[in-house]
Amino acid sequence: MEAKTKDLWVFIETEEDGSPKKVGLELLNPGRRLADKQGGKLVAVVIGDNIAASVEAAGSHGADQVIAVEGPEYKSYSTDAYANALCHMVEKYGPSTLMIGATPNGRDMGPRVSCRLNTGLTADCTALDIDEESGNVAWTRPAFGGNLMATIMCPDHRPQIGTIRPGVFKKADVTENKAEVIREDYHVDTADIRTKILETIREAASEAVDLEGAEVIVSGGRGVGGPDGFKVLEELANVLGGTVGASRAAVDSGWIGHSHQVGQTGKTVAPKLYIACGISGAIQHVAGMSGSDTIIAINKDPEAPIFGIADYGITGDLFEVVPALTAEIKKLKEQ
Repeated sequence: MEAKTKDLWVFIETEEDGSPKKVGLELLNPGRRLADKQGGKLVAVVIGDNIAASVEAAGSHGADQVIAVEGPEYKSYSTDAYANALCHMVEKYGPSTLMIGATPNGRDMGPRVSCRLNTGLTADCTALDIDEESGNVAWTRPAFGGNLMATIMCPDHRPQIGTIRPGVFKKADVTENKAEVIREDYHVDTADIRTKILETIREAASEAVDLEGAEVIVSGGRGVGGPDGFKVLEELANVLGGTVGASRAAVDSGWIGHSHQVGQTGKTVAPKLYIACGISGAIQHVAGMSGSDTIIAINKDPEAPIFGIADYGITGDLFEVVPALTAEIKKLKEQ
């Protein structure tokens, strides 16, 4: 299809209670920059039930306009209901670009929408820009196991669609901005929704691990030596009010659950403080945490690649350094 406008759309994914998931608000930040370059409006698309909080949040985080699609059939995510609604809106308004968070739901919906609209999709992006020569969005994503970064463009079809990893971008500051709200009365017959949620089982470990929302993460890699090695990291994380993360090597070894994994095949995080303990710094791991405000690396090997991106590096045994660091922080907190 052809674009009717130069507008850039950001899909705001919602929880079952109607509140916004963090990734949609994060994407409004780069969305603002790209929409201005394209010369169009930044439009947030909110689909869900009881979505007043999400509509307001989209406006306060920079959207010029919010398209709200509300109904009980959207309370829980389903491919049929959400893809039907989003495709209908795209065909009606004709945006130039559509950005979707690369959450489990976003990864499911994005390909379905792009196929129905006969356009391309770049999945799992970690960087975004506008190509100055062509005016197309330049979507950047890891390729070949993270050993190469590929920049992809969609010059012939619209809208340009991409899914972007949560945690790659930071949310913009909340403002008093009030977006124009367009309420679309579009409903999907429940008979057309072929999947139904019979039961939701939440993994206990996943509930306790909020890596993407953590301000402090203490991560361990192969250097922790085994499951018991993470106990030392947990003590430091607890003192700092943070969360424990891990590299793929530690997760694949069965030392800690996958919900703790940071990196290309785990979660992308951007905390205020990231402490990498016994992590070599492979590009696959760095891709998931290089956006951290401050990075501290602790490693025996002075040549470890992690020191190349660290703000502060400590060459030493993590089983000596981390307990000493924990003890000193405890002393400071007791003063």
